[in-house]
Amino acid sequence: MTQTEFLNIVMPFKDKVFRLAKRLLVSTEEAEDATQEVLLKLWNNKAKMSEYKNVEAFSMTMTKNFCFDKLKSKQAQNLKIVHSNYEEKSTPLQKQVELNDSVNWVSKIIEELPEQQRMIVQLRDIEEYDFDEIAKMLEMNNTAVRVALSRARKTIREKLTKTHSYGVS
Repeated sequence: MTQTEFLNIVMPFKDKVFRLAKRLLVSTEEAEDATQEVLLKLWNNKAKMSEYKNVEAFSMTMTKNFCFDKLKSKQAQNLKIVHSNYEEKSTPLQKQVELNDSVNWVSKIIEELPEQQRMIVQLRDIEEYDFDEIAKMLEMNNTAVRVALSRARKTIREKLTKTHSYGVS
């Protein structure tokens, strides 16, 4: 496999790998390192790549496992917490502040979810994988994925509603 062929396969989902790593590791720098490690492992095993039914799903599983290993290691205590600010140029400042606040609250709530629910929300609602792909990646059955996603969304909705109704959770 040539470098060009490899890039044609890997580049379409490279950003998804990064976003999953960022969701799990929080730190942008750590997520970039994780993405680089996953891509390097794929490159080193490029001869076996044709054996994989879905290279993207395989790389997402690799990312998940790499991030979990990283979090379990002693290095996890040194991870920086970095929050992203999302900006949209066309909205008025007050609305932009409110949107940023809501996005930050949702991010905070997602971070507080149990690990499995956090992964499923990331893969389904942010990365837009279908339930079968998520079930394979997380080695769960389809129904369990749907139930976990439903519970996660309910928790997010309830905590966000409480935050907006009372000001602070």
